[in-house]
Amino acid sequence: MSLKSRIVRQRTPVTLASMTLLCLSLWAPCVSALAGEDEPGTPGTPYANMPALAPLGVRIGKHLEIPESAKGPAIEPGKGYRIQKLGEGLYMITDNGYQSMFMVYEKGVVVIDAPPFYAQNIRKGIAEVTDKPITHMIYSHSHADHIGGTKTLGAPPIIIAQEETKRLLIRANDPNRPIPTVTFKDKYTLKVGSQVLELSYHGVAHEPGNIFIYAPKQRTLMVIDVIFPGWMPWRRFALAQDVPGYFAQVKEINDMDWDTLVPGHVERTGTHADVALQLEFMNDLRDAARKALKSTKPGEQLSPADKGNEWAFYGNYIDRVVIQCVDDLTPKWSNKLAGYDVYIWDQCYAMEQSLRIDEP
Repeated sequence: MSLKSRIVRQRTPVTLASMTLLCLSLWAPCVSALAGEDEPGTPGTPYANMPALAPLGVRIGKHLEIPESAKGPAIEPGKGYRIQKLGEGLYMITDNGYQSMFMVYEKGVVVIDAPPFYAQNIRKGIAEVTDKPITHMIYSHSHADHIGGTKTLGAPPIIIAQEETKRLLIRANDPNRPIPTVTFKDKYTLKVGSQVLELSYHGVAHEPGNIFIYAPKQRTLMVIDVIFPGWMPWRRFALAQDVPGYFAQVKEINDMDWDTLVPGHVERTGTHADVALQLEFMNDLRDAARKALKSTKPGEQLSPADKGNEWAFYGNYIDRVVIQCVDDLTPKWSNKLAGYDVYIWDQCYAMEQSLRIDEP
């Protein structure tokens, strides 16, 4: 049935202009509908209560503005990075998208993560502070976007990581991510000169092997790909392999005693207020998805022609659960977290899936 005939049956006055405006307001690709009969697999009538925010796969002309609270210090034009002192001998280096740290001690430098996008600048940043050599590398976890620049630094002689990270790197067989020379299971304390770093493993959330790195003298905690100060988390809880574990780690970070958080991404370091805000959003998200799963009736708004298609049946149900989730969260959160409109659909899809398969 064509879009035009459906609208006529609903006794709505129809003109070509009104149909076009309807399509645009509901973010539906309507060229085929305006032209004639629907073809299998092409967009049909939009779901009821479709959010104003564009869904996945639809190009957005202009995203929501980034709140000032999410922004950090600017990088000097042409430099490509900035360094920020976090305490005695401890520094963050960042391109305002990725973040890593380095710690200076009496005989050398310990580097924590080397994103390939600015790894060549890590040496420059260190040179602004000291002429001592890099003696140690610590891997936060195995992902190439955070440690793929290690070879650029000359593969320091001592590379420390959690044992799961070593297992994953052996499997990856990536020359740009050298295999760790020192591993641990639960906890490891690195003492170099007068400096100390406490490494600990808190289970699977983002991925196996992702560790907490704490500098007690500087009261600085580094946890990568879990907290996103001022921002919506990266899509699907930063691709967390264990969503309940991800929730647990955010709460644990919120409950810990520290002053500065280095999260591995975004333009600035984090505060306890940032973690509390993200945890509040996540709890609201879980509540909204749980409510939508319970109140959404399977099979409604499904074409009769697809009654025998199990994938279509459940896809229709999940879509409508996510629509309700997005609708419930948008009034409160759309102006509080940068990038809200970019990944709210992803978060609702990830949340409903976790609730269906992880909760009793």
